[in-house]
Amino acid sequence: MSIAIIYGGTRKEGNTEILTKHAIQGIEVEEFYLRDYRILPIEDMRHDEDGFQDRGDDYASTIKRVLQHDTLIFVTPIYWYSMTGTMKNFVDRWSHSMRDAAFPDFKAQMGTKEAYVIAVGGDAPAIKGLPMVEQFKYIFEFMGVEFKGYIIGKGNKPGDILEDKVALFQAEQLRKKL
Repeated sequence: MSIAIIYGGTRKEGNTEILTKHAIQGIEVEEFYLRDYRILPIEDMRHDEDGFQDRGDDYASTIKRVLQHDTLIFVTPIYWYSMTGTMKNFVDRWSHSMRDAAFPDFKAQMGTKEAYVIAVGGDAPAIKGLPMVEQFKYIFEFMGVEFKGYIIGKGNKPGDILEDKVALFQAEQLRKKL
């Protein structure tokens, strides 16, 4: 089993990244920091005669590498009760991949994956983060991805997540599953 970690946060060594590193300690993974890639927002060309066009960014090369893995862990701080814009751009571009001749079996390939979500927020995240988890659930369901679980931690200032003993315990339990 190979694992891809897809980080949607913009802050290096932020709380969500710290929690994820705790979960994957000692496990071989490939990490994708979306902040380090140029992934442009989708231009909706579904109904255009020529369809979606190459945006000339890093999306295609990134998704090709992500597709090589069996387990995908989506990591995002909770921004305004949802995933970050960086993560959302990445997921939105799947619409492009589903209609791109370079990815003829994109949805079928995604349907062979399993996924987890790790998120951290500061404003009652265990409750207010649930709509975001539900959003991921629907995305995975549409793509045929098996949603295996999620962790929502509490933290605001850098390092706060280290005080969330429940989230740290859940990360340890996830490590055992992986």
